[in-house]
Amino acid sequence: MMFRTLGAVAALMLAAQSASAQTASPETLRAAVAAYVLPTNEARTQVVVEQLRAAGFEPVVETFEGGGRQTGPMEGRNVVAVFGPEGAKEILITAHYDAAKLRDGSLAHGVVDNAASVVGVIEAARLLKDKALNHRVRVILFDQEELGLVGARMWIEAHGIANVAAVVNSDVAAYGDTMMYGQNSGAPSAFVTRAVQELCAERAMQCVGFPIYPPSDDRAFTAAGAPVVSLGFQDEVGAHQMWLAFNGGENNGLAEGFTPQVFRVIHSAEDTMEAVEPATVARAAETYAALIEKLDREIAAR
Repeated sequence: MMFRTLGAVAALMLAAQSASAQTASPETLRAAVAAYVLPTNEARTQVVVEQLRAAGFEPVVETFEGGGRQTGPMEGRNVVAVFGPEGAKEILITAHYDAAKLRDGSLAHGVVDNAASVVGVIEAARLLKDKALNHRVRVILFDQEELGLVGARMWIEAHGIANVAAVVNSDVAAYGDTMMYGQNSGAPSAFVTRAVQELCAERAMQCVGFPIYPPSDDRAFTAAGAPVVSLGFQDEVGAHQMWLAFNGGENNGLAEGFTPQVFRVIHSAEDTMEAVEPATVARAAETYAALIEKLDREIAAR
């Protein structure tokens, strides 16, 4: 009952600010992220639904038969909301809401990976929903990313990508002021990457592009041929250390056996609210909203 009450309180706080075009307060964003600290992924699904409703959307839960080798068949639940005008093409903004299982069988708190991103995506959608856009925007909060991008793959299998103009995915956006973005999604994604780079310059943001970027749900869209970028946030030093770990080769300058701090946090008992910075969640939401607006204009001008 306590977990359910905390989730409801966070949704009420979001609802109180849903009519405002301003970014939600740090207290509201922190409570929204903390609401995901629950013992099951099924319970996290309900928090996604409540927060989308509080932000003024009418979410739909799309179930699928998922699971993996370790779990066996297991029902999954993607949560979807749409806004903007109907048309032949739409822009997707995505994040996964499921948390990883720990070795003892319990669920990680999963706030760095990935509740903070989910809250940032919902907040970005709230900031955008009353704007005069050229394209429909589809918010998809995926389940079972931690089992191998299952939710994203199943959504693509069910809906295809024929009407997908671009995808903006968020993963691990909980702290720091440096935005990381993947550059490894192929030629179809070049215009999305360019839009990210232009936005970083326009907003004077600290950004780091990764020729090789850690996998997230963007990989499912890359494999399907959709234009996509995956985004995350870290402190500047951590972002560059992660860049070196993935892109620096044998002579990357890192100490032997070095693991970037973020990888010591995610998928562990250390993935707790102590690591979350509401200012980063707000920064992510504002950046994602600005990127969607930029892509919306550029796609319409083609």
